[in-house]
Amino acid sequence: MDRKLTTILATDVVGYTSLMERDEAGTHERLRESRLALFEPEIARHRGRIFKQMGDGLLAEFGSVVGAVECAVSLQRALAERNANVPEDQRFEVRIGINLGEVIVEGDDRLGEGVNIAARLEQIAEPGGICVSGKVVKEVERKLAFRFESM
Repeated sequence: MDRKLTTILATDVVGYTSLMERDEAGTHERLRESRLALFEPEIARHRGRIFKQMGDGLLAEFGSVVGAVECAVSLQRALAERNANVPEDQRFEVRIGINLGEVIVEGDDRLGEGVNIAARLEQIAEPGGICVSGKVVKEVERKLAFRFESM
């Protein structure tokens, strides 16, 4: 079994089920467009790699903790700008969780506690927010100009 230390970024669309119930085809197409036009390029720009897509969420891996945090902030800022021009009932708000941890490498997939913690952090993030583990804060607090609030 191969293992490695990596940074995992997990995202999830807030209220996706309600959006799909109101307009399944439109919601699917808007999310697909957001993924292609925003998420995939931004993750790649920060040297990340999407390794799993699940309906309204995705998991990405980064070799750099700084890169993952900068990517998350860029994504949330870009989504906020996009939402300013979108009717409220069609807006995508995303929660993001980031963890630095050991993962099991299985082909192109990543599994294990490092991924699970990122997913749990995403679940407790505020809509439009980012929740990071203590390991992430420790790595980036003096390297980035972002302020962190302890939960």
